[in-house]
Amino acid sequence: METILTAEASAAGERLDRYLAGAVEGLTRSAAAKLLEEGQVTLGGKPLGKNYRLQGGEVLTVSLPEPEPAEALPQNIPLDVVYEDADLIVINKPVGLVVHPAPGHPDGTLVNALLFHCAGSLSGVGGALRPGIVHRIDRDTSGLLVAAKNDFAHLSLSAQLQDHSLCRTYEAVVVGNVREDRGTVDAPIGRHPTDRKKMAVTDKNSRVAVTHYEVLRRYPGYTYLRCRLETGRTHQIRVHMAYIGHPLYGDTVYGAKRPAADMTGQCLHAVALDLTHPRTGERMHFTCPLPEEFTRLLQKLERLAQ
Repeated sequence: METILTAEASAAGERLDRYLAGAVEGLTRSAAAKLLEEGQVTLGGKPLGKNYRLQGGEVLTVSLPEPEPAEALPQNIPLDVVYEDADLIVINKPVGLVVHPAPGHPDGTLVNALLFHCAGSLSGVGGALRPGIVHRIDRDTSGLLVAAKNDFAHLSLSAQLQDHSLCRTYEAVVVGNVREDRGTVDAPIGRHPTDRKKMAVTDKNSRVAVTHYEVLRRYPGYTYLRCRLETGRTHQIRVHMAYIGHPLYGDTVYGAKRPAADMTGQCLHAVALDLTHPRTGERMHFTCPLPEEFTRLLQKLERLAQ
């Protein structure tokens, strides 16, 4: 949602973040600063920084996020449940299912499905829009995800994410021949400097990101990889693989401009999940099969390799 503002002459010399907080109803100064950091305030098409001081008379374009729903509601959406007990539930998420409500996806998400399936019995740590959600995977990434049914389980699983004992293993097909049999990408990830919908390897406003990978099979022009996340940044595997010159097959955000004809989204699947049960202390290992599109792609690549 775009708003056009014309700075009054009396605003000359005022910092832009402070001006926006007073000019846009309901916008706090911290929210204004975030919009500026994400490049959502422009003058003549060029993003402005929060330290910009107005001269008066500027015509500003402000891109405001769509308002989010107040809370998620239960919806009867089928789930592939891999494991469930009184404390947690492990789901094999299909491609195309968004994890939680957000602008552009107010419902029809995994959270809506979980609220129906679990009859509202989910942890409240994540808030009204993300009940039970301990970690996320992208809409067009498939595979295993664990959700917490109570706050006790949520806090335990979150702690395991922090100390890396909750292990997430993915398999992917990337473009090009990865030369090393195994390796580690240790490169910080933050918001892309010019495209707020993308992430990037950057030193600015970034967080530590580490991905370990190993080659499972090489094909002409492609490599089949297993990746293990040490950290869990948004789009981490997709960004890291593109960073080393091997974007994921089918990834139109960080790789090819055109979608793959035989793949919905990027070829990335969360194939295994290891965690310690919050209540029993038992170490648990979950796996799920590759989706049909992924399997068909591997079969096609095998034929090309013969």
